[in-house]
Amino acid sequence: MKALDELTCLLRPAAGGVYLVSSGKAEQLALQKQLYGVDTEAHVQEQFLERLANLRQARAVLVGIPSDVGAGFRRGANLGPQALRQRLIEEGVDLGAKGVVDIGDVFVVPQLLHDEMLSAQQLEASRRALYPQLSPGDRAELPVSPLSIAERVWELVLAQNPTVVPLTLGGDHSTALPAVRALHRARPGWALVQSDAHTDLLETRLGVKYCFATWSWHANELLGRSGRLTQVGIRASGRDRAHWESTLGVRQLWASEVLAHPEEALETLVTHVKNLGARGVFFSNDIDGTDSRWADATGTPEPFGLEPDWVVELIRRLGREVGLVGGDVMEVAPTITPTPQSARRTVGLAVRYLVETIEAALGTAPRVWQNPPRSC
Repeated sequence: MKALDELTCLLRPAAGGVYLVSSGKAEQLALQKQLYGVDTEAHVQEQFLERLANLRQARAVLVGIPSDVGAGFRRGANLGPQALRQRLIEEGVDLGAKGVVDIGDVFVVPQLLHDEMLSAQQLEASRRALYPQLSPGDRAELPVSPLSIAERVWELVLAQNPTVVPLTLGGDHSTALPAVRALHRARPGWALVQSDAHTDLLETRLGVKYCFATWSWHANELLGRSGRLTQVGIRASGRDRAHWESTLGVRQLWASEVLAHPEEALETLVTHVKNLGARGVFFSNDIDGTDSRWADATGTPEPFGLEPDWVVELIRRLGREVGLVGGDVMEVAPTITPTPQSARRTVGLAVRYLVETIEAALGTAPRVWQNPPRSC
């Protein structure tokens, strides 16, 4: 099967990765019409295919993975990609003008997470359901779970456009792993910087290999430890910093260090990454790395976290001084609303982070935010 044909099977138009039959279907289609600037469902599909055809000309590619199957305490991050795209429209952000091609969503079966955790019978049943238009032979090797589909999507994207910058809209934080794995195979030698309240460094969680609490462990192993994973904003952990750094070879700056000495912490982090000799940085941004005053529409908001302006300056410094090879925004859950302003405030901040990541990766001038979306 040709690469574009396979991508057409694996993806859905932007905001179409959440499976809907009746409830919510009209709203989903209305957003898709806005995103593609068309007035019919048929034209949405046409525009989706046209963007896939332009893959080789993209400077960066955006993929949504609307899955919260790998989450823990509270769900809702499956609606994160949809909310971020809606807010991009409201903010007047034209991703296409920046060289970014949004190729759509991974289609999510909400009970599945990774193909390695499925029986042969379930794999076959899911392949029949997801790819009914294909012959048994053609669908036999296609993935069915969101993490597995996403990894294959990124493999195909990077094969078609080897220098492209991968950008992911999550989803719970397990959805960061597919791009990390695919990019490491295609272009190794970079480092990973993760903004997060939590370490996500368990080898397994309740016997589960891949989920929000284990993805960083797998990424760290992939990168070869040795401080090539740097975590910043940590403040909710069953172990202290010494444990994680001594046993897994990660580098951590806990939120308390950053809050106490923000300028020094920024210099320490950037200097550490530069000293690695890394060929760029993948910036994985869990929204709960930011203090819950600014980002509480998420599954596990935590107080005493990073300030938005500090995170933005980190993104800009990494872009200028090391270079960004990829990035994501994770764990935005717009239906979790402790206050009436929660969703709008959190989604607005997530969009700010996304745009800053794009501009840092592509070397374009930082956007001047007239009213930075970080407060009520």
